[in-house]
Amino acid sequence: RQIGIEAGPANILGLEINEYAAELARVTVWIGDIQWSQRNGQPIARNPILRTLDGIQHRDALITADGSEAEWLAADVIVGNPPFLGDRKMIRELGEDYTRRLRKLYAGKVPGGADLVCYWFHKAREQILAGQAQRAGLVSTNSIRGGANRKVLDAIVEDLAIFNAWGDEDWINDGAAVRVSLVAFAAAVPESGTWLNGQQVGRINADLTATVDAAKQLDLTKAMRLSENEGASFIGTQKNGPFDIPGNTARAWLSLPNPNGRPSSDVVRPWANGMDITRRPSDTWVIDFDKMSEEDASLYEKPFEHVVEQVKPTRLHLRRDWHRTHWWCHGDPRPAMKRNLQDLPRCILSPRVSKHRVFSWFASVTVPDSAVVAIARADDTTFGILHSRFHELWSLGLCTFLGVGNDPRYTPSSTFETFPFPAGLTPADTKGLPMAEGELLLPPVEAGRLPAAVKIAKAAQRLASLRENWLNPAEWVDRVPDVIAGYPERIIAKPEYAAELKKRTLTNLYNARPAWLDNAHKVLDKAVADAYGWTDYTPEMSDEDILHRLLALNLERSKQ
Repeated sequence: RQIGIEAGPANILGLEINEYAAELARVTVWIGDIQWSQRNGQPIARNPILRTLDGIQHRDALITADGSEAEWLAADVIVGNPPFLGDRKMIRELGEDYTRRLRKLYAGKVPGGADLVCYWFHKAREQILAGQAQRAGLVSTNSIRGGANRKVLDAIVEDLAIFNAWGDEDWINDGAAVRVSLVAFAAAVPESGTWLNGQQVGRINADLTATVDAAKQLDLTKAMRLSENEGASFIGTQKNGPFDIPGNTARAWLSLPNPNGRPSSDVVRPWANGMDITRRPSDTWVIDFDKMSEEDASLYEKPFEHVVEQVKPTRLHLRRDWHRTHWWCHGDPRPAMKRNLQDLPRCILSPRVSKHRVFSWFASVTVPDSAVVAIARADDTTFGILHSRFHELWSLGLCTFLGVGNDPRYTPSSTFETFPFPAGLTPADTKGLPMAEGELLLPPVEAGRLPAAVKIAKAAQRLASLRENWLNPAEWVDRVPDVIAGYPERIIAKPEYAAELKKRTLTNLYNARPAWLDNAHKVLDKAVADAYGWTDYTPEMSDEDILHRLLALNLERSKQ
């Protein structure tokens, strides 16, 4: 028999901070109800046709007028498309005062560096735990899968269950293309089971990956940062101003005297951002006074004049005190990074965001940009381990993804410091000046691990050499020493090859992945696998098997 339960617009509740949008939502719901009634032969209310919908409230969903945490209405299901505002955009869009109050109010519940959407995930979780809702389904950018944002999903997975999700979908937001995740969660998995990206799975992890078989659970969100990896990787300097200059200008300044008798090379150095790695070198240099006083910086005449004219006007009205009062310095000069690089003959750089996870050698005098991760090691062995299949898989499994191109983002904390290097070849083991052996630079490791280190170093040096020969064929370029001894030589294209040389980039090389490159990587992978003691390794070993082994190593070492 038919059950006499009436369902209609009055069942819909909502919160909307914009008064006009709240009223528009009410009208839209009623219009939708009228259209449904007409299509299904149901009577339409006549007096009045549109009634009030008090359940859709005009108010802030997170903070009340008196500054306390907003309470949500009890409901069966929570659905929503919360605002897509990243951590850095919150102050600009919401104001510094509101953002500060919001983060203070939810401290310990939502990480301070999380996107705005994360507060909705936290609130929905609390509603379900309190019995004020049964299920929730929310849309966020796909960055919810990692970093500070993922903490709210960690909490959801711990107390509840994600039963349906789409991890990475196209979305148009205010005319801009973004990548989003759609996440549905409840106190328990419904009878229909757990579904990820349209496929039934055993479990959905906090990073929106799946475990098909609960007995073989692979949950990389459980990976921990390892103390043995600390102090080796750094994000480059944040300039916060036009400190960069063309190479020709820099070289002209380097030949000029200063009133303090010091060379301008103290503060004018080669610079590298992500595109200097993935594309062709830009021959850009940077003025970097580190944390000098204004008086000391002024003694480097030409560089200081440039900063006074070009940088100072852009810094005097910035919000942060350091940026205003130390306008001649980079916004974040990264002194710890510089201390760790200064005694090395070279260092390893990798773009933070890149289609391919590539690493390149740079002279240690180079100032890495904030779009770059610098690895403070000069030995070929570390370079080889980082460029192995194992580290690439790990970094892809623990990274976040950025932009419509969905490019993976590499960070010192989540992807480098969690990675379990082969025993005896960890950053703690390789710290110090490298040892030269022929063309190789070897890490200062214990004698028992030296054979493994040499094997990896040879394969890594071979890979780097082949790549360099492809990027800069000897017949196509001239190598010109720079004006300062120890600074990297300049690679200048011969005129007849200039157009072709522009196409020789690491991105194009790894897009094509020719047979010689693939073979060089396979030799390197075998050397690294042997260092792990994985004698059963072949190129056919599945990614999942490799990640299972690496996660087990990570968890084992994190307990030590």
